Amino acid sequence: MKTRLLTGFLSLLMPALVLAGEYDLTVDRVNIDTGDFVKEGIGYNGKSPGPVMRFKEGENVKINVTNNLDEMTSIHWHGLILPFDQDGVPGISYPGIKPGETFTYEFPIQQAGTYWFHSHSGFQEPDGAFGAIVIEPEGREPFRYDRDYVVQLTDKHPHSGDRIMRNLKMMPDYYNREQQTVGEFFSDAAENGLMNTLQDRMAWGDMRMMKADVEDVQGFTGMINGMGPDQNWTGLFEPGERIRLRFINSSAMTYFDVRIPGLDMTVVQADGNNVQPVNVDEFRIGVAETYDVIVRPKDAQAYTIFAESMGRSGYARATLAPEEGMEAAVPQLREPARLTMADMGAMHGMDHGSMDMSGAQDMSEMDHSTMQGMDHSGMDQGSMTMSEKGPSDPFYAKGSGIVPTAANGGKFLSYADLKAQDPLYEDREPTREIELSLTGNMERYTWSINGVKYEDADPIRLQYGERVRFKFVNTTMMTHPMHLHGMWSILDAGAGEWNPVKHTISVAPGTTVYMETEVDAPGQWAFHCHLSYHAAAGMFRKVIVEGGPDATQSKAAVATEEGGDA
Repeated sequence: MKTRLLTGFLSLLMPALVLAGEYDLTVDRVNIDTGDFVKEGIGYNGKSPGPVMRFKEGENVKINVTNNLDEMTSIHWHGLILPFDQDGVPGISYPGIKPGETFTYEFPIQQAGTYWFHSHSGFQEPDGAFGAIVIEPEGREPFRYDRDYVVQLTDKHPHSGDRIMRNLKMMPDYYNREQQTVGEFFSDAAENGLMNTLQDRMAWGDMRMMKADVEDVQGFTGMINGMGPDQNWTGLFEPGERIRLRFINSSAMTYFDVRIPGLDMTVVQADGNNVQPVNVDEFRIGVAETYDVIVRPKDAQAYTIFAESMGRSGYARATLAPEEGMEAAVPQLREPARLTMADMGAMHGMDHGSMDMSGAQDMSEMDHSTMQGMDHSGMDQGSMTMSEKGPSDPFYAKGSGIVPTAANGGKFLSYADLKAQDPLYEDREPTREIELSLTGNMERYTWSINGVKYEDADPIRLQYGERVRFKFVNTTMMTHPMHLHGMWSILDAGAGEWNPVKHTISVAPGTTVYMETEVDAPGQWAFHCHLSYHAAAGMFRKVIVEGGPDATQSKAAVATEEGGDA
């Protein structure tokens, strides 16, 4: 009995006894060699991606970040639960880090799993300023593995982030290499009939859109752990071992469809949180998401990790092998994806006169890539949105031209497959619902929420202790990965208390997706699309959480509400 009491007493003291782990990072100009081209970029500790930062759940960390650039910088700890003033978003969390100065982040590690870090200043992240975070849990994992590799994906473009943004503003299809051809028109006419094909083309023309508007930016080289396809990053294994692969999508704009021909994958974590294991042949990883999978190669042969862009315009490739130098066949890219009217919420055949033209004099002035202001009651709701109670599959629209199918007819991971291993929160009714329409104008390359860009928008105000249900209505042709800083997002995947907990939620074209948030983090937070150029063009909000256990902190958050742009 005395021993048990002593053990309990010591466990109460443990938080005070945990020593801080101290880490040093420098922010530097670096050269990035993709194998296709070499460009100047930004990295950490002299390279891009930066080092894999390894923490332990329960420790207190101190991270000294020295800015060796000639411009301001910042680091955001993506998916980490921490005090708002350590979150690393200039103008919301803090002013940023000046050239030549060192800023020290200090926060407790309250979770385990796979995460990442990146700059939140300008276009430094797409220019290379990112790295991986691996957090070891306090207790045992609910799954076994013998080896552990980070697989960090990115899309590296020859142009700088600033140049890409200028070009998109000047000509939104500047980087679209998959535009429809005359030959494709005749092929469609032969298959669907001339009149149907003409009507289809006219409908897309009215919206000033193209079926190839699946990706904004093409012409990139896909990379894994800083190595292009020809450079071939390789992870070693012994036959029969269980290998944990920590996939992180650190791309600026690219969704990847990932498969390893010859190997089944068991998904065990999503966005750092344990999920009930699900066996898949392929999965789509949205920008900023993470997935942990277990594979078990039984033969002494090489296997290709193949990550193909959602629009089929490029790929990243790496290898698992028992020896260095071994390679496996690299699959061919599949046919380029095309949007369909199902992706646009069954706009096909609608009376465009019912649209809210917002004062526009003709179709060329309307918000071409959105359905904002339309009467949704006339739509085929089965193809646009999921049920009000909860989506059966919130990632993909029915009948969608970009619904993924696994190679060779295998199992493709869906959000509906994700169920929490252990619920993080008590299942309770939300206190209110907030609707966020994801809106944009492709011709002017402006992106927004509820038709309002960040600089013109009021903050979203939440009260500490409430549970808010967010309703995302994607009125655009693009898939948007929505990221709320500082608090977990409980994705409504129709699993009730077993709904998965994530930090980034993808919303496909023409779909409605719900998530709930326990408002348990006082202060100011960012809430935005994680496609770099969409966030920069206005699909961004500030969230202010009022009240909470630390009234001083909450008042400080409100007092600094007007402090600059992110």
